[in-house]
Amino acid sequence: MSVAAGVVAAGAVAVSLRGARRELDERTAPLAGLVAAFIFAVQMLNFPVAAGTSGHLLGGALAAILVGPYTGVLCVSVVLLMQGILFADGGLTALGVNITVMAVVTSVVAYATFRGLVKVLPKKRRSITVSAFVAAAVSVPAAALAFTLVYAIGGTTDVPIGRVLTAMVGVHVLIGLGEAAITAFTVGAVIAVRPDLVHGAKGLTQKLRLRVNGELVDAAPEPQPTTPAPAPAHRTRNVWLTGLAASLVLAGVVSFYASANPDGLEKVAADKGIDAKVEEHAAADSPLADYGVEGITDGRLSGGLAGVIGVGVTIVAGTGVFWAVRSRRTDENAPAASSGTPRASV
Repeated sequence: MSVAAGVVAAGAVAVSLRGARRELDERTAPLAGLVAAFIFAVQMLNFPVAAGTSGHLLGGALAAILVGPYTGVLCVSVVLLMQGILFADGGLTALGVNITVMAVVTSVVAYATFRGLVKVLPKKRRSITVSAFVAAAVSVPAAALAFTLVYAIGGTTDVPIGRVLTAMVGVHVLIGLGEAAITAFTVGAVIAVRPDLVHGAKGLTQKLRLRVNGELVDAAPEPQPTTPAPAPAHRTRNVWLTGLAASLVLAGVVSFYASANPDGLEKVAADKGIDAKVEEHAAADSPLADYGVEGITDGRLSGGLAGVIGVGVTIVAGTGVFWAVRSRRTDENAPAASSGTPRASV
């Protein structure tokens, strides 16, 4: 099952790398790296849900709406890779399962739900926030359902699948509400200052209507320039710096106050006995294992420093990946531009 999920995940990442070339530009490439770092930071903030269980952000919905579904899959995949290698969080052989469930399923389900809602709701900023809330809330139990399917095929303990399904979906419906609140708040905050940076809000401006002879008619659209004027560099830089500062504070300070209760999967695994054959993580001897810095005895300092390191490593890795993807798109367009042959735009 791990091998099969790994193949699915590798295929999804390959498709996403190609799709991300159409989504990324000079402004959104660094933003995508920031989104990955922000997701890493917020995933450290477990919040209580019920009966000794906690939840945390998955991030697929947030990333898909902010930077696009293909780039969103890559954002969450980068986070999962950093967590597995550096922090012994998420088994390495289970990386394919984690990417498939937490990156692919959440991004696809969330973005499909989001696009469906924004098409029928009024074209206002509030509709974007509402759609983001619902999309995120739906994506989490969808991921729980996908995990249950994976467990039904490759589970190593004899537990009735119906119990696993009921427990997983039930607790993740509650976790989904927390995910929805975080996603809607973040999308709303970005769209309030830079709506042009929100991928899901593109093309959703309301048409101007005029009253002529007592009837409302669509106004003639204003001519648009072939190449939209980029926003001032300092405005994009300010958004990036604000997001980075928020990520560092969340990971370095606020994470100390996160719930210590097991998350939804850990709780269900312990209650239903599906963790009977759990093994020690291959990276358990990492100096950052379990989100602490080896050799530092002060728990608050150790955890905060580990969080800051994680944000830094994730933003560097993510930004590097997304700039490489963006550069590949530029390189592919260069020959067509230099040859003088007309090229259809997508």
